Amino acid sequence: MRFRTHRTRTMKLTPLRLILLVLLALIAISFLGGTAVWRALGIGDDLSIDGNAEAVREVPGAMGQGWPSYGGDEGGNRYSAANQIDRDNVRQLETAWVHQTGAFDGREAARRRASFQTTPILVDDALIFCTQFNEVIALDPGTGEIKWEYDPQVPIDGRPGNEFTCRGVAHFAPAPTSDGACGARVFMGTVEAELIAVDTNTGEACTEFGGDGRVQIEPSLALRWPGEFQITSAPVVFEDVVITGTSISDNLRTDAPLGTVHAFDARTGEQMWKYNPIPWNDDGATRIGHANVWSTMSVDSERGLVFLPTSTASPDYYGGERPGNNENANSVVALDARTGEVVWAYQIVHHDVWDYDLPAQPGLYQIVDNGETRDVVVQVTKMGLIFVLDRDTGEPVIPVEERPVPQDGVEGELLSPTQPFPVRLEPVVPDRLDPGKAFGITLWDKMACGRKLKQLRQDGLYTPPTVEGTLAYPFTGGGANWGSAAFDPSRNLVVINMNNVAQSVHLHPNTESREATEIDHDAEFAPMEGAPYAMSRKPILSPLGLPYSSPPWGVIAGVDIARGEIVWRRPFGSTRDLAPGGLALNLGTPNFGGPVVTKGGLIFIGAAMDDYLRALDVETGKELWKGRLPAGGQATPMTYVWDSKQYVVIAAGGHGKSGTRIGDHVVAFALPE
Repeated sequence: MRFRTHRTRTMKLTPLRLILLVLLALIAISFLGGTAVWRALGIGDDLSIDGNAEAVREVPGAMGQGWPSYGGDEGGNRYSAANQIDRDNVRQLETAWVHQTGAFDGREAARRRASFQTTPILVDDALIFCTQFNEVIALDPGTGEIKWEYDPQVPIDGRPGNEFTCRGVAHFAPAPTSDGACGARVFMGTVEAELIAVDTNTGEACTEFGGDGRVQIEPSLALRWPGEFQITSAPVVFEDVVITGTSISDNLRTDAPLGTVHAFDARTGEQMWKYNPIPWNDDGATRIGHANVWSTMSVDSERGLVFLPTSTASPDYYGGERPGNNENANSVVALDARTGEVVWAYQIVHHDVWDYDLPAQPGLYQIVDNGETRDVVVQVTKMGLIFVLDRDTGEPVIPVEERPVPQDGVEGELLSPTQPFPVRLEPVVPDRLDPGKAFGITLWDKMACGRKLKQLRQDGLYTPPTVEGTLAYPFTGGGANWGSAAFDPSRNLVVINMNNVAQSVHLHPNTESREATEIDHDAEFAPMEGAPYAMSRKPILSPLGLPYSSPPWGVIAGVDIARGEIVWRRPFGSTRDLAPGGLALNLGTPNFGGPVVTKGGLIFIGAAMDDYLRALDVETGKELWKGRLPAGGQATPMTYVWDSKQYVVIAAGGHGKSGTRIGDHVVAFALPE
């Protein structure tokens, strides 16, 4: 029996648009006062924490005012020393320029399968980024006018497992910089799992790299369809080595492609090394796939290390065919960037059967701890937990303990008896839903939610998937996701936005032989071919189409990682673009994309399901300004100073799975002349 999974957009929450046509308007009229009223009525969770993040030191001088890497710098700090825009004048921000890429010209059929998640980099005199369809574009940083464009002509008739998206590019500039063609180059991964090199100055293909500027990443097994295997995140560069991971469709089969990380000579494209987190047994009897690196890696050039956030061994929801902890899956892995050899690894989830892979770039931060500076790696997670590790050894800086977790999985499952939990740092979002406090606008809605929750097994974080149904909370989109975190080095403050949404997961006995031909990461049903169970999952919505979990459905927090405390936490996002007539209730919304922090004391972030770029006070998290976007801002912004003027730039093109407004805009904000 050949099988094709049914595609759903699990985060679109389309019923919101129906129910909000009537009920939110009535709520606004009857209960002026917003979120506080919801809480007073007992239908909201008070996740707010009000505090003040105090400065502990001056910002290190190495922090610049440019943006040379996808994460701001090679360690993913997402911090800029630019301070022309500050807390006193941010309300004066206005649109400086808007560039439309034209990405959908001739590609309208792929519109709802695309997400514009890119973050530009500033290289020499150009702002360079990739579009949803792997075009590379260079703009004038001051005007937004196009300087050059490269289009690899990727096919759009397939169905990539993780949508058409490209989060960023990497820059390679050998020293001394050559004046010849491709003396400096930009690297990008594509939906076809190619690594492409183009000239930084002209956008022409670097023909000496691989074949005509392209290197094909070959999977370890034959693919079922081309979109099963792609590259979505920016590669990284160390010296003359370019390194990339891959994105592989989950839950398709137990006999799955390996999650190999590949390193190539940045000039020639010759293979330098490759690393597989879970190697096949020598006898070939046990073949465990995936544990790939689909998110962004980080580089410590001084130590010569590259840090990987690895994902789950395949398939995500049943591990009986892959006994043990599956090291180094679900781990932060530090490799020698020259050789690919493991220096250290720290596993954050043992024997994952929840799709709790590591979705975010490991943050290479420098904190002040008891008056001494210390280099750390900070990993934010889908579970809402934050791990702080020593950069040289991988040992926890904030202590971690192994705690017993729920057992009694399905027949054949081999669960880990314990999981790691940071001792001092509480989760940013909760992991339990009390059926007696189920969310609902009406009593009928609330009671229906409560009944549904009682039908699902929920014993807290790491409750195993079951045939009867299990509550996954936080859901597989997080907690945190690919937007990662930002770091204010003057305050030891990690700024992170997270989701607060629940999901139901069911396992189904595989009584028929199914050969999967296609699957999406947002599939409602997945075959897990070769396992004794198939899997279905979906967000838990009330009869009126709203999440069972109480608002806020999205939060943003400031966490002091030296003290191990959440300093402030606030609802993030409004119903402005979900409700009729622009009704904006600050209930928090699911969000994808991340924050950046500046020396001006500001956080800039899009991400939420309303079409805004926001500026928040880094000390308190309070909103100071918001600028309207022409489409969804499900991307991480960036900032830079050009010709003595500070700009804040974000890609506004929406997120297909979330159902936000789709577009092809890059928008820059600045202070008026």
